[in-house]
Amino acid sequence: MPDISPLSNVQLKLYSTNLSEKDILELKDVLARFYAEKSIELADNVWHQKGYTAEDMNFLLNDDGQ
Repeated sequence: MPDISPLSNVQLKLYSTNLSEKDILELKDVLARFYAEKSIELADNVWHQKGYTAEDMNFLLNDDGQ
């Protein structure tokens, strides 16, 4: 039998608690915010590493070739 991943283990524990539909929706919202924040953090790191400026972003947003 294959090993259970940590995430699968958490899912099994949550399933066994019989969460209400409201709690499931709240948990989905928490996870969505968590991953959104992680994505923003990664994008910010790339932004700073590449030395992008507000002018660079304005150019990208307003470039007709995009």
